[in-house]
Amino acid sequence: MGNLVGHVTDLLTSVPAPLALAMIGALVFAEAALFVGFVLPGETAVLLGGALASAGHLSLTELLVVVIVAAIVGDSVGYEVGRLFGPRLLESRLLRRHRARLEVARMRLQDKGGVTVVAGRFTALLRAVTPGLCGMSGMPYRRFLLFNALGGIAWGTAVCVLGYVAGKSYQRVESSLGAFGAVLLLLFAVAGVVLWHRNRAARTAAALSDDASGPQATDES
Repeated sequence: MGNLVGHVTDLLTSVPAPLALAMIGALVFAEAALFVGFVLPGETAVLLGGALASAGHLSLTELLVVVIVAAIVGDSVGYEVGRLFGPRLLESRLLRRHRARLEVARMRLQDKGGVTVVAGRFTALLRAVTPGLCGMSGMPYRRFLLFNALGGIAWGTAVCVLGYVAGKSYQRVESSLGAFGAVLLLLFAVAGVVLWHRNRAARTAAALSDDASGPQATDES
């Protein structure tokens, strides 16, 4: 992963501005569209793009447009991939080891889908898989697109501006974003466990209620 990030950094700093923008957009697009965001340095590329804009090598406005559009379109493709091929992808070796966290994300989508779509933009794993999980869960595309656009605009603007402000110190910001993403993922996991216990308790109570009402209905008849 470190070598990949280093190669991407070297490329972005050595190619013309239009090609650098195209590369950044492609990485952002591929994160969710291909279910592999946790192994692609999309966020790092956006931070570096902001730093390059700060140094005058890129236009910040053009960078914002490219990143936000790529994020929204990439997530939309990820949604369709999940809708059509999701179950098979979840059984792949790449995603199988993340099954527990994916189950937490799926439960969060059932409880608070819109919030999960927006917040998922800010962690590498959820950024990669949330669109596909939305497609699998049957969330209406119009609803998904609304929250997808909100998340893409918020994330794209925040990361571009952070890179622009940080300049050459963008790697420190990258570490902070990584820590923030880890905390957010932990909060999602805790919320998922609480939700699971709550649903389990509700199912148990419903089963007990059915058992109690069954004999009573028989006696009355």
